[in-house]
Amino acid sequence: MPKIIADSKEISKEIESLADKIVADCPNISNLILIGIQRRGAQISQRILNVFNEKYNVDVPLGILDITFYRDDLSMVSEQPVIHNTNIPFSLDEKYVVLVDDVIYTGRTIRSALDALVDFGRPSMVKLLALVDRGMRELPIQPDYAGWIIPTNYDDKISVKVIELDGEDLVEMISREDEL
Repeated sequence: MPKIIADSKEISKEIESLADKIVADCPNISNLILIGIQRRGAQISQRILNVFNEKYNVDVPLGILDITFYRDDLSMVSEQPVIHNTNIPFSLDEKYVVLVDDVIYTGRTIRSALDALVDFGRPSMVKLLALVDRGMRELPIQPDYAGWIIPTNYDDKISVKVIELDGEDLVEMISREDEL
């Protein structure tokens, strides 16, 4: 049986808390840009943007990044990888960028995202937000903001579901024993 880490209400509360931390850390909010990594990082970054708009009355640019062609394991993923939209219609030069993803695990997705970001400019700073940090890094990459830090084993899976794609908001951990 999967272990529920967070439900819809808890996810909303955590996203608001993460947005508050970003605002507190950002030296100049007019220089802030959010970039959501496809797929679920895009939805999470939109929700953070909604908090910025509602709570702080600031308009922060939002970009969406697909890292498929930047992956170091592209040939192992699929013969026909699914390509999603990248939409960053502005320069990142000298901007304070917060890169948003749903789960950080090995660090390889973030490395790919950092490679992709330089195609859009040279930010003055890049911070990383992951809704869930499950540990087990293969690269020396750590989130600056993490909603939940969940120690896992290699056989465990963390599933983040968002209502926009999955019909519900949920964070759960699935152990290998749960799949058998």
